[in-house]
Amino acid sequence: MLDWVRVIDTDDNVIYMNTAMSEGLGTHAQGQKCYEALGRVSPCGNCTSRKTILDGASYEKEEHIHDRVFSVMSSPLKNKDGDIVAVVEVLRETTRIKELYKEMEEQNQKLTNEVRMARDLQMSLLPGPPTDPRLSFSMIYIPCESLGGDFIDIFYIDDSHLGLYLADVSGHGVQAALLTIFLRSTLNKKLLDPAKALDELYYEYNHSKLNQELYIAVFYCIIDLDNKKMAYSNAGLNVVPVVYNDTRFELLMLPGIPISNWMEKPGYVNRTIDLRSGDKLFLYSDGILEMRNRNNEQYGEDRLLEILLHNHTKPKQLLLNIKKSAFEFADKKTANDLMDDVTMALLKIT
Repeated sequence: MLDWVRVIDTDDNVIYMNTAMSEGLGTHAQGQKCYEALGRVSPCGNCTSRKTILDGASYEKEEHIHDRVFSVMSSPLKNKDGDIVAVVEVLRETTRIKELYKEMEEQNQKLTNEVRMARDLQMSLLPGPPTDPRLSFSMIYIPCESLGGDFIDIFYIDDSHLGLYLADVSGHGVQAALLTIFLRSTLNKKLLDPAKALDELYYEYNHSKLNQELYIAVFYCIIDLDNKKMAYSNAGLNVVPVVYNDTRFELLMLPGIPISNWMEKPGYVNRTIDLRSGDKLFLYSDGILEMRNRNNEQYGEDRLLEILLHNHTKPKQLLLNIKKSAFEFADKKTANDLMDDVTMALLKIT
C-alpha cells in the first residue's frame, strides 16, 4: 500500500512499520521511539498516539516529516479483553494536495482581483447624471453578482438630442459584463433614429459570431429636449417603460426581438411621443419585480406603480423609496442574495 503504517506500543516504541514507510524513512525503526524514527530527539508536542492511549479514541492531525506533509490517523489497538495495547498510525501524504490547494488559493485570489478590476471598470462606464436645466436624472444599479448583466447609458447626441437606453443581458458574471461593454462601445451614438441604431447594433452582433444562447435586450430612446419629443425602439426588453405625470400614464409597449443572431433582419421600428414639462420617464429591468418575500410572492408591478404614482419627490429620492420598499418586502435571504440585477432610471423633463 502507498500509505505509511506503523504500530506503536504504550511506551512509544515502534513495533511494526510497513514497507512503504520504512522505504520512505530509510529505516525499519523497530525498537526506536516513535519520534526518533522521524529524526526527532523529543516527543511531538501534538502527539495524537498518546491521546489515543489515554482515552481510547481515534485522533487525526497534520504532520510535517522532512519536506513532506502527511495526514496522520491514530487509532487504538485492543486485546481480547478490550485493553489498549498499541496504537496504529496511518500516514497519508498530502504534500501535493497542499501544494495544489495553495496554487488554487493563489489563482482564486488572482481571479478575485481581476473580477474586482472588471467590476470597477464596469461601474466606471456607468453614466453620471447630466447637468442640464432641461431635465433631472437619477439611476440605481445593483448587480446580483460582482459583475452585472444590466446596463444603463445616457449621453448627448447633439445640443438638443439626448440618448438613453437600458439593457438586460442574458446571464450574469464576466460573460454578461463583456456584452454590456460590447453594447456601450458598438451602439452608434450619432444617429437620431433609435430603430436604425438597433439595426446596426444587431448587424454588428451577428458578425461577432457569439453563442446563439447569448442576447442583449435593450430599450433605446432619443429625446429632443428643445422640442420635447421622444422617439423610441425596443429590442426585446420584457418590462415596459412608462411616461407619466399627474394627469397622464402611458406604457411604451413595443415588440422587438433581442440583439442576437437568431435571424437575419430583426425589423426594429420607431414610435414617438410628445413630452411636456413635468413628464417622467421610468425605465427598469425585471430584477426589482422578481424579488420575493418569505411566502414566495413577487414584489411585482402593482407595488412598484403604487410608489411610482404616489410619491411626488425628486427622481433620486423616488428611486430610493422604490428600492427601500422592495428590499423591505423581500425576505432577508433574497435581499442579500439577489437572483437578478436590480436596475432603475428616472428622467424628469423640467
